[in-house]
Amino acid sequence: MSMSHAGRAALGGMQYGKGGHSLKPGTIRRSWSFISRYRARLIIYLTVSALGAVLTVVSPILAGDVVNAIVDGSDVGVVIRLALLIAAVAVVEAILDVISRWQSASLGERTIFDLRTTVFTHVQTMPIAFFTRARTGALVSRLNNDVIGAQTAIARTLPTVVMNVVTLAVTLVVMLTTSWQITLVSLVLLPVFLFPARSLGSRLAVLTRERAKRNATMGDQMTERFSAPGATLVKLFGEQQHESEIFAARADSVRSSGVQISVWTSVFMTILTMVSALALAAVYGIGGYQALTGGLNAGDVVTMALLLTRLYAPLTGLATARVELMSALVSFERIFEVLDLKPMITDPEDPQAIPAGGVRIEFEDVNFEYPAASEVSLASLEEVAVLDDRSSGQVLHGINFTVDPGQTVALVGSSGAGKSTIASLVSRLYDVTGGSIKLNGVDLREAKAVDIHDRVGMVTQDSHLFHASIRDNLTLGHRAVDDVHIWEILQHARLTEVVGAMPDGLDTIVGERGYRLSGGERQRLAIARLLIAAPEAVILDEATASLDATNEAAVQQALDKALEARTALVIAHRLSTIVKADEILVVEDGRIAERGTHQELLAAGQRYAELYATQFE
Repeated sequence: MSMSHAGRAALGGMQYGKGGHSLKPGTIRRSWSFISRYRARLIIYLTVSALGAVLTVVSPILAGDVVNAIVDGSDVGVVIRLALLIAAVAVVEAILDVISRWQSASLGERTIFDLRTTVFTHVQTMPIAFFTRARTGALVSRLNNDVIGAQTAIARTLPTVVMNVVTLAVTLVVMLTTSWQITLVSLVLLPVFLFPARSLGSRLAVLTRERAKRNATMGDQMTERFSAPGATLVKLFGEQQHESEIFAARADSVRSSGVQISVWTSVFMTILTMVSALALAAVYGIGGYQALTGGLNAGDVVTMALLLTRLYAPLTGLATARVELMSALVSFERIFEVLDLKPMITDPEDPQAIPAGGVRIEFEDVNFEYPAASEVSLASLEEVAVLDDRSSGQVLHGINFTVDPGQTVALVGSSGAGKSTIASLVSRLYDVTGGSIKLNGVDLREAKAVDIHDRVGMVTQDSHLFHASIRDNLTLGHRAVDDVHIWEILQHARLTEVVGAMPDGLDTIVGERGYRLSGGERQRLAIARLLIAAPEAVILDEATASLDATNEAAVQQALDKALEARTALVIAHRLSTIVKADEILVVEDGRIAERGTHQELLAAGQRYAELYATQFE
């Protein structure tokens, strides 16, 4: 390894440097748990790296022997044999280098795979409250930048330390036995490089860390503004120029930090080159003097000059190893920070099966308040200094009602009264903080999540679609459904003609969040998805609130099909859609203010009658 290469490697390892950061206890042990899964491969890797380190010292010795053979006028065969031996060493070094890189890539990529899949799987267990607070870009960064930073510990830092220690030990032994005077002078010059190198390394770590933050901020803006809803909002309010100015300012800060990093890197490399030149001058000066006075031969001078690069390179690498190792460990720590977030909703150790048959939903004295940010999130994922530990206050107060199998119960009331919260609790997106919700007599907290979702389906006002094909969006959770059944369901959802007219039929990509479809088409696809899942209970959260009259009629026909012989809990903004409900609950301020049929509530002349009159006047 040349000195220049060592310097650049050292600088590269500072990319995620966290100077002065104090690691949490247990970080090293937990990091090792990921690496130790591939202990045999790691041993092979370190062994090959150590052998390669030994061979780097052999070539300079052989080169000195060639010079001595030439000066002494030895037989040509001796020189040829030495040259062939140098070539053989080079070939073996190349083979070992390939094996080392192969093992390095394998270990690094396996670790990336393990970390990414572990974090991804864990994040999916987090409650909805977590996703409503965390920045998507920050989560993605944990799965990308931090995982790659953690890979550095396995793929480069650890084997580099081993290789540098072996190289340094062997090189010092050979240099001291060849000329202890030159060796001492070379070591005396070392602080001239190491002290400024450590200072520059810390400065570069800070600059690079700041540049990464600025890049992340710029990336967040692009991610949000380039989405379909974000771009629409910018255009509707004519904010293009303002957004461009903000982006330009952020891009300029990235440019500025890039210039500073480039300048300080150049200073770093210049100092390294200067010290290298001074050390070589010392070797040639002292070595030449000793060769002329008989203390050394010419071959030894050449050997010492070549070994000098093998001395400074590992010393430089070891001097910066702490920065590199801390960088990797902090990346591990940031990953563990996410993994240490405990899911608020988990399956019980001994789950109860929900009895078969039609679903009966029971709310028994249910109270609820949303969790505080400190319970479900991380400050680093929200871009705040400290998480808010205040609770939302009680949202639901003593909710009691029952929806019998095949019955339809509607929830109406003012915006923010708690209707959608009730719907979320039935699907166990949150857990109640008081009382209980039961399906066929089984408390939701005693049942497996998959059983709940198999029995209870939900259509929201803004039904989300993935950037995937119509088929993939329709068969979520039921991938084995054949096309014949899908087309049958599309007929029920009044979508046969719409999908049939699309260029690729069921394979048509709907775009991000389904923006290539109209609002009514998206809602009907969501209903079709529900019909394919065929749950016994259905929750409709204002499924027609944002549609025009034509689309509402089409969606309502699809909903009628979805509700056939099913238990239904319907949240309605338009009261005309729920006049036939078996029971209507009027929710106000988290309490059930009224209950009864449409006619009974109109006759009572209270809040429901007021809402009905307001809409139909």
